[in-house]
Amino acid sequence: MESPAKLIAGAMVTLAVATASLVVLPYLQLKPLPPPPGLEPYTEAQLRGRQQYIAHGCVYCHSQQPRDPSQAPDAARGWGRASVAADYTHDRPHLLGTMRTGPDLFNIGARQPSEDWHLGHLYQPRAYVPGSTMPPYPFLFETKAKAAPGDRVVTLPPGLGPPDGVVVAKPEVRDLVAYLQSLDHTYPVPLPEETP
Repeated sequence: MESPAKLIAGAMVTLAVATASLVVLPYLQLKPLPPPPGLEPYTEAQLRGRQQYIAHGCVYCHSQQPRDPSQAPDAARGWGRASVAADYTHDRPHLLGTMRTGPDLFNIGARQPSEDWHLGHLYQPRAYVPGSTMPPYPFLFETKAKAAPGDRVVTLPPGLGPPDGVVVAKPEVRDLVAYLQSLDHTYPVPLPEETP
């Protein structure tokens, strides 16, 4: 080795070029994008539900980034249009996901707007999607002999609920469902302006 200084200088230049091309340039390109009309900030309940989504590991099995039709048949699967950078304006941290064990949830609020469906699916996924590998989350619910005022009773398929009593959704699962219902990106996205 001729000189440790040359090695260190070369490493620093390489790191600077990589940082500029992978961090700085995309930041400068995407920063001025305004949120699309129709994209609303999350409510308090949706933000709490987003934290439940993270805490229960939903992001490990579900992505939130439908791909362009030239890359994957996501639109044909009913997952919606391909996402654009501005769709994630209010997301901190971004929950794009790295794997698809389950379907993409970018537009689950449009595909399944029913709170009953989401609650039942979280209670026992295979009752709603046969063959699903999603685990059930019964700890997000409680069984009561009788619902109290203000309780959200979960409507379940016959034979799935307790023989005596009702299944009631806890506040954290209602927040999670509020977040899932907010994942509705069916608003129009303006096309990027073409440069001459």
